[in-house]
Amino acid sequence: MQRLLLHQQSCSEIFVYETDELYGERGTFRVLQFASEAVQGAMDMIRPERIILEYPRAMLYLLQRHVSDPGRVFIIGQGTGTIASHLSGCDVIIAEIDPLVAEISRRFFDYTGDSVRIGDGRTLLEQEKPKSLDGIIVDAFSEQGTPSHLTSLGFFQLAAARLDEEGILLLNLFGRGAEDAWIAALTATLREVMEDVRVFTLPATEPHEPRNMLIAGSRKPIQYQAHGMAGFVEVEPPAGYIIYDPVSL
Repeated sequence: MQRLLLHQQSCSEIFVYETDELYGERGTFRVLQFASEAVQGAMDMIRPERIILEYPRAMLYLLQRHVSDPGRVFIIGQGTGTIASHLSGCDVIIAEIDPLVAEISRRFFDYTGDSVRIGDGRTLLEQEKPKSLDGIIVDAFSEQGTPSHLTSLGFFQLAAARLDEEGILLLNLFGRGAEDAWIAALTATLREVMEDVRVFTLPATEPHEPRNMLIAGSRKPIQYQAHGMAGFVEVEPPAGYIIYDPVSL
């Protein structure tokens, strides 16, 4: 059974609701969802400190393997604020383009941080000093998917310039597995900038079924163990094309 708490149009159509079942698990859950029907975040109302979804668990694991407290982390896309809430030992900056999402994270998902900046993530990242960040997370979605200006060579060059020499860039994406041409292009593009790039996917019933995928990039070797990846497995996409920023006419 679902109980709608909020339905509002902002930068995208946004729903907040409570449900007694999520991904086959019984309980009491509060969910943030956009019009695409993809769950953007969820909270266990009985155990609010628990991280329900696999992708934030895996991203936090990779981040904590490469960022020592007190590190400085820049997050593009707030969602429910789950990742930022679990980085209490770090200086966290969140860029969120939609003020309604920032309000929802506080009102419905108990986010208490004070470092949210409203605006475009790429523009706000440009304002950071070179080599001033230990980690950058891209967890931004619109009704069309991940914004294209956050997946181009120009953006990756900017991210690399803002990261210190041992910093790590993490992207949460929706893809269709190892053979996804867009994921292959993202991987090829990031490899123009970073020495080590890894791609991870959640298993799916069908080979080309949409699912969460993660891409990690760093100048230094990326270290991880399978047990920390919350079910994500590493894959190697085929060769891909380079994604450039559109040329302004």
